[in-house]
Amino acid sequence: MKNISERTIGEIVAEDYRAAQVFKNHRIDFCCNGNRSVAEACKDKNVELNKLVEEIESVQKDRPGNTTDFKSWPLDLLADYIEKTHHRYVEEKLPILKQYLKKLCEVHGNNHPELFEIYDEFSASAGELAAHMKKEEFILFPYIRKMVKVKSSKTALAAPNFGTVKNPVQMMMDEHTTEGDRFEKISKLSNNYTPPADGCNTYKVTYALLNEFEEDLHLHIHLENNILFPKAIEMEKELSPQAQHS
Repeated sequence: MKNISERTIGEIVAEDYRAAQVFKNHRIDFCCNGNRSVAEACKDKNVELNKLVEEIESVQKDRPGNTTDFKSWPLDLLADYIEKTHHRYVEEKLPILKQYLKKLCEVHGNNHPELFEIYDEFSASAGELAAHMKKEEFILFPYIRKMVKVKSSKTALAAPNFGTVKNPVQMMMDEHTTEGDRFEKISKLSNNYTPPADGCNTYKVTYALLNEFEEDLHLHIHLENNILFPKAIEMEKELSPQAQHS
């Protein structure tokens, strides 16, 4: 078995999501760039490898009974969960945050011009995320559910019009990276979601909600990039051997 330093970040977080906080504390991306090894990520971020490994081992030793093991879930159930939990969350929060950010720009924009850039970045993200989720809901997730059904009924898997599941998966992962980069920029512009001394209650609420939104997005992307997508690719190979050569 590989030791922690040789394993990918995504594998470790997929087994125990609490490890995500360890990576976050060291500003290591565990969702969009979860395919890097721990050693590689530490080198990139100039983080002491042994210290980070010790922190991960400490988290893994303390295993509470309520940790959700998403990795063991059937793929159709996981797709349903992502759609009903994370997609609905995004749809609910986007208009609220846009409204709050617009108000902040009107009231505080003169003293805090970074608010206009945050508003522009978030507005761009809102449009992209809405389109992104529809592609998952109408194209990728139905195919994943179909594969689960085919496996259960032991029938033949018809080739999708997109060739192989790897194609929409790669598109979704590329779009995840774009949104991850965008929120990293928003985080920097907002001083890691820290309202300024002259910030009103709306300022504080907006930044807290932005921080919560980013946290939810990280879990959302992690569940797809590190669990759902790799398992969907493996399932397609199992059901349709020719997909291995696509």
